[in-house]
Amino acid sequence: MKKRTCIGILGGGQLARMSSFQAIRMGFDVAILEKEINSPAGSITKNEIVGWVDDESCLDSISSISDVITLENEFIDYKYLAYIEALNKKVIPSSYTISLIQDKLIQKQQLKKAGIPVPAFADLNEIKDYNELSHLLGGRFILKSRKMGYDGYGNFTVSTQSEFDEGIEKLAKRDSLLLAEEFVNYSMELAVMVVRTTKEIQCYPVVQTIQENHICKIVIAPAQIDAVIAEEAKRTAIECVKAVDGFGLYGIEMFLTKDQKLLVNEMAPRPHNSGHYTIEACVTSQYENHIRSILDLPLGSTEMVKPAAVMINLLGKRNASGSIEDYNVALSNKDAHLHIYGKEKSRVGRKMGHITLVGDDSHKLVEEANELVKKIII
Repeated sequence: MKKRTCIGILGGGQLARMSSFQAIRMGFDVAILEKEINSPAGSITKNEIVGWVDDESCLDSISSISDVITLENEFIDYKYLAYIEALNKKVIPSSYTISLIQDKLIQKQQLKKAGIPVPAFADLNEIKDYNELSHLLGGRFILKSRKMGYDGYGNFTVSTQSEFDEGIEKLAKRDSLLLAEEFVNYSMELAVMVVRTTKEIQCYPVVQTIQENHICKIVIAPAQIDAVIAEEAKRTAIECVKAVDGFGLYGIEMFLTKDQKLLVNEMAPRPHNSGHYTIEACVTSQYENHIRSILDLPLGSTEMVKPAAVMINLLGKRNASGSIEDYNVALSNKDAHLHIYGKEKSRVGRKMGHITLVGDDSHKLVEEANELVKKIII
């Protein structure tokens, strides 16, 4: 009897969970490596390995039962992926690709080298003087951790010497390596999901992302922008993936400036918050195409099934259990698609789930989603 293909995922959070649902639906097995038992993804598979990538026995274990390995985030040191590759296991994205992405300075340098427009930036190892940096980047700029930065963690905006000193002290606790980047006065934040196999490459619609406290709160699909800009954003996103020799699924975040220019903010080699809406709004979700791409299978259509969709994140409103308080309220809108991630603990601001509405009018959908989320407590 032929053994079922098993997909190993390093990380067991909500992105791994939603990818696993699609893998299981298509008849594949899933193995999860996560630090704690009963992670959101680990709880839905019999192949749950508790531990982490810094333990070679854990890497050996997941490699032994997996036919291909992928990851939930880009924070896993590429050297651990190279260890798996040395065991003759395919890793998508590869250790080489991750080595070009996980350090934001190297990522920016690689994209700039490929001729892709990015904000002005500087390496704080080379330029440490505030006055020199402000002359180069402008009076207001951003300090960033080169690694382990997400949802605004690892960013610090500065416009004075004292803020610069404070930012360096604060961020150094997260990552000793820092970069500085110009503050972009944008008109809109955009994102594009790109999926690539050895045979084809496809883009999802360009979406608008709206942040609150550095966390993505709302995604509007498609973004209400000029068609020429939308096509340019897709072309740019594809060039980003090619610039890092990327295969699999990628989220590319961009700024649309006041003068209608595109600048790439950063890229993530995995399913992305800005692509949650695709589960209900597109013919093939980002998660299904993630699974298809890492197995080098034909990709599904990325077209939307309705003219508009809105996704809104459900953030923890208190420190408590990870359960929803009242499903009657959460399901009061008959058109809402509710996703709860299965996290055991809720914290204020933690991503606990999301809701997607699909229809004809994005403005109306945003209003409905905002009203609904106000009532939901996790």
